[in-house]
Amino acid sequence: MPSIPRRLSRVVAGLALAATPWVNAIAGTPGAVLPAAHPMAADAQYLSADPGPPTEAQCNTANASTGGRRCFFPAGIRNSYNMGPLYAQHLDGRGVTIAVVDSFGAQTAAHDLHIFDSAFGLQPMCGEEGVACAPGMPTFKQLHVQGNPEAKPTGQNGTGQEDHSLWALEVALDIEWAHVVAPMANILLVTTPTAETLGVQGFPQMMKAEKYVIDNHLADVISQSFGSGEEAFSSKQALENLRYAFKAAPAAGVTVLASSGDGGAENSYKQPVKNPRTIPNASVIWPASDPLVTAVGGTYLCTNPEVGSQAADDSQPPATCTDTFPGEREPAWIGSGGGFSHVFSRPAYQATLPAGSTSIPASQRGVPDVALEASSRTGVLIYSSEPGQGLSSTCAQPNTDCVGWWVIGGTSASAPMWAGLVAIADQVNGGGLGLINPALYRIGANPARYAHDFYDVRVGTQAPAPDGVAYSASTGWDPVTGLGTPNAAVFVPDLVAAAHGH
Repeated sequence: MPSIPRRLSRVVAGLALAATPWVNAIAGTPGAVLPAAHPMAADAQYLSADPGPPTEAQCNTANASTGGRRCFFPAGIRNSYNMGPLYAQHLDGRGVTIAVVDSFGAQTAAHDLHIFDSAFGLQPMCGEEGVACAPGMPTFKQLHVQGNPEAKPTGQNGTGQEDHSLWALEVALDIEWAHVVAPMANILLVTTPTAETLGVQGFPQMMKAEKYVIDNHLADVISQSFGSGEEAFSSKQALENLRYAFKAAPAAGVTVLASSGDGGAENSYKQPVKNPRTIPNASVIWPASDPLVTAVGGTYLCTNPEVGSQAADDSQPPATCTDTFPGEREPAWIGSGGGFSHVFSRPAYQATLPAGSTSIPASQRGVPDVALEASSRTGVLIYSSEPGQGLSSTCAQPNTDCVGWWVIGGTSASAPMWAGLVAIADQVNGGGLGLINPALYRIGANPARYAHDFYDVRVGTQAPAPDGVAYSASTGWDPVTGLGTPNAAVFVPDLVAAAHGH
């Protein structure tokens, strides 16, 4: 994820701000100064303008001088996380709506979704370009709560966060991969018309849009692929004033997820800017750090990228899979955001962890809760035809305008895929589950259930903060991959049972 400076209602009580001292992020600045929201799609590589997806050989040779890549097809992700048995039972998200929230949206979203679905033989959606709607089909819709600005680059002035093209790949990633995981779920692209306005950037509009979605029962799951370092907010109260949508979500049966970040333990006060100022200590981002949100971290997925497997495949790049961790199906991603909140205290649901877990201090909420594939070196393929996309410096290929296929990573990938899994769980439940975190940790507290439901990520270390602090994956919960990644066919029904106290 590029950076954006990213009905268990009874559990809501007590999820308040921690009493730990607050670091004033912008000294001498009066009022509620807010950081800009930035998308959490990390390191994208443009591959091809062809209508069909690139071959794995094309992916392997991309960035060969720095170790190459593997590119995951939908079947590779589905089979690696054991989703097939769910689909065989027609558990595919039908009747459930996923809202993905992005600044600006993308003018080409309906076209790009159709190219992507056609290329991989995926379920078409009513609302895709060129698709005839029929009863029972999932729908793709866009909601422009506060207007629909023209999507165009705005040049070199300002922070660059207002460049609409910066978000185009994020939009494609969120829509296409939520659809891969939950092919019969409806998808609602919720857009906001600005990333920053007069220094009050992005977040107020995004939270208003999410509250509108919740109040009007427009979605069961909300995926947020954006965030900003906690210390980038001028005060705890400035952050607290933005939480109203999250407070409303559990009682409405809405599950809210967020990317944990792409900088490891390092974040910035305000990013992107021409000269970003780095937070000097290990930090986490909000909204992922919010106890009312399910935070999603990231991994390298070292399985077969075309057809998938639950076992490691060391035959293709990157070196993380072939050399550093041979035989490991899923090391922790170096960019996975995680650590311990400086704003929120440890919620009750994190009081009991699997045996061997990294401990979580009572005064701090641990981030993330769960994880999924996020590295662009073991990235997912997306199709995007919006011109002028500004995320990758490798996009200088003649006569393409960067239209076509990309391989992309970031916890912006893991969050919408987790939203797809939650949508399937909502289908099993017959309605929205709301805050799922207590159920996740209830599973984690049961050794047998945890061993069956999660792939426990135990190797790999995130990138350090300027003070040298970095966290590593470990047995059980850790501040890089949380409880781990899902064994979907077993996890989904167990999540529903755990949500009901079983």
